[in-house]
Amino acid sequence: MVVRFGGALREIRIHLCQTSKQSQGVRDFIQKQYVNIKKENPNFPILIRECSGIQPRLWARYAKGCEASHSLCDLSEGQVLTVVQGLAR
Repeated sequence: MVVRFGGALREIRIHLCQTSKQSQGVRDFIQKQYVNIKKENPNFPILIRECSGIQPRLWARYAKGCEASHSLCDLSEGQVLTVVQGLAR
């Protein structure tokens, strides 16, 4: 699946825990999908932040400093991909 970012979207930040069950789908997403997404968007900032004990969350920064946040708690890899694809539209 090809995901291309652009338009008003300026940056994506993914926060997750390295060991928690709630972050398993996010870890799977990063392991299986990140390289392909980065190849399609080489100059687009995708930041991954790991911190012990936090709930997984995706932050999207748009033009003019607007930000939106999406919970990734207990989502599967496919569900995380769906959230990321929704940002690309």
